[in-house]
This record gives sequence, structure tokens and C-alpha cells, in this order.
Amino acid sequence: MDQELIADLYRQMLRIRRFEEEAARLYTERKIGGFLHLYIGQEAVAVGSVSVLDLKKDYVMTAYRCHGHYLACGGSSRAGLAELLGKETGCAKGRGGSMHFYDVANHFMGGWGIVGAQCPVASGIAFAQKYQNTDGVTICFLGDGAINIGPFHEAMSLAALWNLPVIFIVENNQFAMGTPLHKTAPVEDLSIRAMGYPMARDTMDGHDVFAVRSVMHAAVKRAREQKLPTLIEAKTYRYRGHSMADPGTYRTKEEVEERKKLDPIFSLGNKLESLGMAARKTTIDQEIEAEIKDAVTFAEESNFPDPSTATQYVYCDDTPLM
Repeated sequence: MDQELIADLYRQMLRIRRFEEEAARLYTERKIGGFLHLYIGQEAVAVGSVSVLDLKKDYVMTAYRCHGHYLACGGSSRAGLAELLGKETGCAKGRGGSMHFYDVANHFMGGWGIVGAQCPVASGIAFAQKYQNTDGVTICFLGDGAINIGPFHEAMSLAALWNLPVIFIVENNQFAMGTPLHKTAPVEDLSIRAMGYPMARDTMDGHDVFAVRSVMHAAVKRAREQKLPTLIEAKTYRYRGHSMADPGTYRTKEEVEERKKLDPIFSLGNKLESLGMAARKTTIDQEIEAEIKDAVTFAEESNFPDPSTATQYVYCDDTPLM
């Protein structure tokens, strides 16, 4: 196995985990306002998927649980935490907050606060990529709760009708907010929705970053070479509630602890050690800890946006976002 690749995947997933843990701490200290949806437990899906892309020409978008995808696309911890604190140095200039990270330079086209709203936009970007012959691919992440939303089906229909290079990834973390999957879907295999259009479909183990990469390689190849869409279900699990405001009382502590035995970061850390890379793992752990500590300091010391700039970035004008 490529040891450098394994180390990099571990680094990226650990960065997301530590970022989210610090975000939770800052929220409890009342330094973050509004909602905060954490990605803890699902890191392998974003990192594994984005790792097979070429972000010079490919695009990524997701829903409001967006911090992990932003970081996987190359977003900085500093700008991410600054955004959570509403600071001018944030990735969306302090205007977006937790649900609306954005990073144009790294082709991350945002977290979207409206359930399923990102899906038609993803099809639109893929349409533009095909029309302009860019050879690019768009991947669109959504939660299992979005598969019953009208815009999701509209996006799927157009993607199949126009043969668009788009990949829809349903991150099935077992709960739509606090509602378990068996109360929202009549089948366990959510990828079966692809058969109604039709388009290619697949299912991947969202706890295994290498399984994610394998499935995504095939889907990206299909989209890039044949301009065909794919619907993929990633079976994963979130350890925290829907948001920081959700105590998660609809499941037992025993269930969560059982799921943690499949933790993607813990598993990959063990893989590094089994390959004789324990020292490398320790170095990565220390480097990520220092990076997150620096990002917290940067975010807390940054300034809030000047009130006189409140109307900037509302409409399309000559003011660049990045």
C-alpha cells in the first residue's frame, strides 16, 4: 500500500475530527451562534471521495453539515474556525456561519442550509462542465433525509436526461434529524432510487476510506469519460446529535459506543501502526493538534466584520468573495 497516501488520508480525517471537537467546545462556551452540525464519525466519506478528484476542474457541494467537506477540499482550519466565530477572516467573510462554508479557490461551492437545495445546483454545475467541455466532474453530498425532497428527484431526473457528469452521494448516517431511517424509507438500500431514472448506482462502506475511494474511482471515471451520473449510498454514522442543540435521546449510549468500534480514524491509525509507521502517526497527531490550536487563536483574535459592510456580498457586484 502507498504509505504516503495512507498517512495523508489519516491526516485529513484527523484534522476534521479535531476541528469539529474544538467547534463543539467553542459552541458550549457561547462563542459560536446559531446552529452547529458536526461531522464526527463521517470523516472517511468526505476525505475518501474528495481524494480521487482533481479540484482544478472538479467541484464539490454539500448540505449544512459542511465543515468536513470544506476541509477535505483544502480549506484552512484558520478560515473555517474564524467563520464559525463570525469573523471577517472566515471562509465566507463571517457571513455564512456553520451551515454556509464556501471556498471558491478550492472549488468547494458551499454548504446549503435548505434540505436538498444543493442537488439541482450540482446538476447545473455539471451541465456547465459538459457544455464547456471542461472534462470536470461535480459531486454532491446529501443526507438520507433529503432523498424524499422534490429538488433531489428533479436533479436526478435532469442528470439522467442530459447525461451529466455528476455524482450524488447520500451520506446515510441512519437519522434524518432525530427520525430513524426505517421511518423515512421503505428499503435499506437507498441507492435503489437510481433505478427510477435510470442511472448507475452503488453502495459503499462509509467507515472505510479505502472502500470509499474504490467506489468513487469508478463513479468519477464514468462521469469524466462517459458523462454519466451516479447515485451512491455511503453507509455511515454520526456520533453526535443532529446539531449541538440535539441531545440525541432517541438512541442509546450503548448503540453509539457499538458504532464507535468502526471509527474510521481509529481504524486507519491502527493500520499506520501495523505498517511500522507509529512514529509517523505520532508526528501527524502532534502537527494536527498544533494546527487546530493555532486556528483557534487566529479565529478568536480576528475582527468581526465592520457593520458598514453588512450589505456587501448580498448581490453579485464587483466585490470579490475570495
